[in-house]
Amino acid sequence: MTRQKRSRKHASSAENAGGEVNEASVSQLNEPALPQSPEPASASEANPSPSRRNRVRSKKRRLNNQSEANNIQRTSSPERRARPNHSDQKNGDCSNGVIVSTTTESIPAAPSWETVVKVVPSMDAVVKVFCVHTEPNFSLPWQRKRQYSSGSSGFIIGGRRVLTNAHSVEHHTQVKLKKRGSDTKYLATVLAIGTECDIALLTVNDDEFWEGVSPVEFGDLPALHNDVTVVGYPIGGDTISVTSGVVSRMEILSYVHGSTELLGLQIDAAINSGNSGGPAFNDKGKCVGIAFQSLKHEDAENIGYVIPTPVIVHFIQDYEKHDQYTGFPVLGIEWQKMENPDLRKSMGMESHQKGVRIRRIEPTAPESQVLKPSDIILSFDGVNIANDGTVPFRHGERIGFSYLISQKYTGDSALVKVLRDKEILEFSIKLAIHKRLIPAHISGKPPSYFIVAGFVFTTVSVPYLRSEYGKEYEFDAPVKLLEKHLHAMAQSVDEQLVVVSQVLVSDINIGYEEIVNTQVLAFNGKPVKNLKGLAEMVENCDDEYMKFNLDYDQIVVLQTTTAKEATLDILTTHCIPSAMSDDLKT
Repeated sequence: MTRQKRSRKHASSAENAGGEVNEASVSQLNEPALPQSPEPASASEANPSPSRRNRVRSKKRRLNNQSEANNIQRTSSPERRARPNHSDQKNGDCSNGVIVSTTTESIPAAPSWETVVKVVPSMDAVVKVFCVHTEPNFSLPWQRKRQYSSGSSGFIIGGRRVLTNAHSVEHHTQVKLKKRGSDTKYLATVLAIGTECDIALLTVNDDEFWEGVSPVEFGDLPALHNDVTVVGYPIGGDTISVTSGVVSRMEILSYVHGSTELLGLQIDAAINSGNSGGPAFNDKGKCVGIAFQSLKHEDAENIGYVIPTPVIVHFIQDYEKHDQYTGFPVLGIEWQKMENPDLRKSMGMESHQKGVRIRRIEPTAPESQVLKPSDIILSFDGVNIANDGTVPFRHGERIGFSYLISQKYTGDSALVKVLRDKEILEFSIKLAIHKRLIPAHISGKPPSYFIVAGFVFTTVSVPYLRSEYGKEYEFDAPVKLLEKHLHAMAQSVDEQLVVVSQVLVSDINIGYEEIVNTQVLAFNGKPVKNLKGLAEMVENCDDEYMKFNLDYDQIVVLQTTTAKEATLDILTTHCIPSAMSDDLKT
């Protein structure tokens, strides 16, 4: 996805990297080189003697005749025009400045554009996506940031639908699509956004958009070293671009946008900004994936990643089955490898038994009712799990057993075989999505907030941390917040991590101005479970003082009546429409 700035001074310096070829460069590559006039190589040739001058004239006549013959051959193509040459009437006629060759040699005509299009019909289904984004302002949660526009790629599939990346239309205000070779942009509607798999589904109501375009067909999962061609509209130009490479790796990848791990393909074709959402075709013209991210590192070159067809088909079928996107289910556990032989013996495993040990179980997960810590998972849905947590994938390949879970849908049941106290047990577990204490996304909703006496309370999420501390938030955010982000588990489905985001300075909060991004643990001795619960306790407080217990053993004490009276003045000073977000009012 390319972000369009107000200044375009760098646009002319952009280069097509990684063997990228667009329509403009194709025409330049087909342009024949004109004959070069010989230049003098020394002073003696620049001023020849009289006897030598005749030989030079004779040589120049031969060169001129050769140049004229070249001009005649070039102008035989109907797409080219040459300068009129009246001195060569015996090999051609000059009419309206166009030389028509009458030679007996058969010169093959250049292929027409229609012929080229028929060879790669799938490319006509690739569209350019224009999106206007308006992101939430987590620092000032009662308003949004300044809008900006971006460009990315997408492609047409069956059912009058278009696929692209979720991050290409995240926090969208308006989405428009433009077909290849068209000058019209069509308004699009977002049907579903899959944050975990980074896929979005769009449609266009205008019937004209669907005319003359065949939808893309999906192919099978490619093998290693199979050829792939990535098509899209990356940075560096406005026309369609094609890069090619091979499948170099296939494994469970970390999806940056979704903060999840799903099956992914690594290819050596260049994937640049703007390629996001574009299809990856195999040598038969069928789609085998969606370009979505690349590795930028000083020690790596041309490493791109593609969402494979099993993940794409799961997203589409999930939408068709539930009429909405429900997500990829997970097994809410943390597990440990059982590669150490002493560890296996201590857990009562026999020599032929393999599996992984359960370390912790999510309290909110359905499997917490049947599974226990230190259970050994032997198999999932009849597929045996190795001691390193892998399962057979294809010939000569193994993959993490989370791949088996990701093939299920929310609400499906799976048969899990475990070893507990040397006894083999089987459980049918209903799979669900993962409830995180610090969610990876806010699903397009505005952030929640509550204000009293200038204290801005909000909830922590990954977008919040990224907004406060930048892309390197995993290094720059407070250690206690990071520890909860990486290791803490929600004890209930409505539990949230509530923090004091900032303090809007006023006379009422003198001495508390430096409190920033600190967790609220309790209010007047009662634990804070979520933001709505805190807002209700503050609103209903009749005690003389309000006492907030914060992390790092800090406390905030305010006189209740004075604090509530000062809140209205603070809201007016900072042009804040309400003391709490709309979701807390219901």
